[in-house]
Amino acid sequence: MNTKKHHSRTRAQESSNAIERMYITMRHLFNRGFYKPMGISGETLRQSLLLLRPEIYGSIGEEKAELEGLLYVIDRLPTGIEECTFINLTSDEGYGNSHFKPIIPEKRRRNCYRIDAEQMNIEITRGRSEIYDILTHLTFLFIESHKISNRVLIDEQGATTRDWIKLEKAVLSKKKLTQDEREVAITHVANILGRTFKELRSVYDEFATTSQPERLLHIVYWLGKLAIEEQIHNNKRTVTFSPVLRERIGHHIHGEIWADSIKATLLKNDLLERPIHIISANMHSVMNTLFVSSVLKPTKPTKDVFEVYESLSRKENEGLRNKINKEALLRGMIYIKDTSGANIDVQIFDTNKIDVSKIDIEVSEKVLKEDKPVILVMDYAFGEQAYETIDELLKPYKNKGKNTHLNVESVSIMGKAGILEGGKGDIMIPSAHIFEGTADNYPFSNELKKKDLEGQGVDVYEGSMITVLGTSLQNKDILKFFYNSTWQVIGLEMEGAHYQKAIQAASKVRSSISSNVKVRYAYYASDNPLETGATLASGGLGTSGVRPTYLITRTILKQILN
Repeated sequence: MNTKKHHSRTRAQESSNAIERMYITMRHLFNRGFYKPMGISGETLRQSLLLLRPEIYGSIGEEKAELEGLLYVIDRLPTGIEECTFINLTSDEGYGNSHFKPIIPEKRRRNCYRIDAEQMNIEITRGRSEIYDILTHLTFLFIESHKISNRVLIDEQGATTRDWIKLEKAVLSKKKLTQDEREVAITHVANILGRTFKELRSVYDEFATTSQPERLLHIVYWLGKLAIEEQIHNNKRTVTFSPVLRERIGHHIHGEIWADSIKATLLKNDLLERPIHIISANMHSVMNTLFVSSVLKPTKPTKDVFEVYESLSRKENEGLRNKINKEALLRGMIYIKDTSGANIDVQIFDTNKIDVSKIDIEVSEKVLKEDKPVILVMDYAFGEQAYETIDELLKPYKNKGKNTHLNVESVSIMGKAGILEGGKGDIMIPSAHIFEGTADNYPFSNELKKKDLEGQGVDVYEGSMITVLGTSLQNKDILKFFYNSTWQVIGLEMEGAHYQKAIQAASKVRSSISSNVKVRYAYYASDNPLETGATLASGGLGTSGVRPTYLITRTILKQILN
């Protein structure tokens, strides 16, 4: 009997290796201080990304341009980055007090500054995950830009196709385009991108902004123009990392300032020594759950509470949201707007000041009267930043030579994640976090159980979850491996292992908080990357995220207040 094993590599193994190579390369380039994405120094990143072909970047490996991936990336990078030859990643170095106006990307909270026509500065305050995120997106963007230049260049002297000349004329024209002129321009762009007129028409408005209705034309033109410059004149685009950023990264500078300001606020309001329950969530669901019934009860008696939450999430109901916020501030909520650069705002709820009779979830008055719990809600962290923030928050507070240990009774994490079984809006309850690319695993006893959330109109799944280095680096082969392997992974996200590592260190090793601290993790599905057309690039959750978000929030609050 032949017991020899065949050693051919599977696509999942190749992909896993490509991800590892990308991270090693990114760390090396960061330490080096600069690189040229389309030069020799950026070659490993480009090759790895093309080998990986992540789901989120769609047709990156094909000749035709990728539209949904382009929209996804453009929403996460500063407006105008396509025009810049020099991209400089900096720490918080004082640009906020200058004449430069901050540019904040649509889907990522980070300050960026356009220094001049050629240079964009991007401020990194959320740790290494943010650097990886940006470099991956830039690599995709520049690969796409070279697809454009390859299609429009006719010879080595820089002569271009008629389509390109017509696009240039439309983009550089100062006057507003008529519908006819716009459609003519789209026809030329469709040829340049290797896409149909219909495909471009369907995404055109999603790229548009009020100040730049023809933004897609603008992006394609500038990406192509800079790629032509690279190919004809060897004028390569450059990414640099400022010396201050390289010196500061990994030192928890922003996390420490952020945590100290929270503890100082707790001390000032006599809440530092009360039982504290930390919740990592958004800035609306806990506040709305606690105060919606006291504000809206008289006007909306017949509605299902989830319909009320859904109507609150609509743009036109800003007035109602402000009303709830006002009520919360009158009833013991303290809002801490982040100034540390961590980009994580905080709400503190003193349950002693809340009118219990007006909360529409079960509450134990005994718990509220005797324990007087304090609920601390922090906005979402990003990747490795989760470790930095929780690690600093759980440390004792040093004030006037005295160390005060926080009485943290529970840490609850509610997040968005990709699901591998089920679909958008379903709920995942993890029993362990596994760190991608390693066998590092963090099992824990989750206070939230499947039975707590079942039977409420949302499918619930229980199992291990994988903490990935970046959501934009996954492809179907890797995901199928996670799903079918004995790890029994139900979903993927970016923060779980980092949070758990910090909680375990504080409770089991450093003894900063009680070793009996309760943990709760629950995620709602933003996408199913195993389904074609169901990746993050296919658009947001819309109102389908409202029910799972509030279902998790209400369950967490029920457990804390009982």
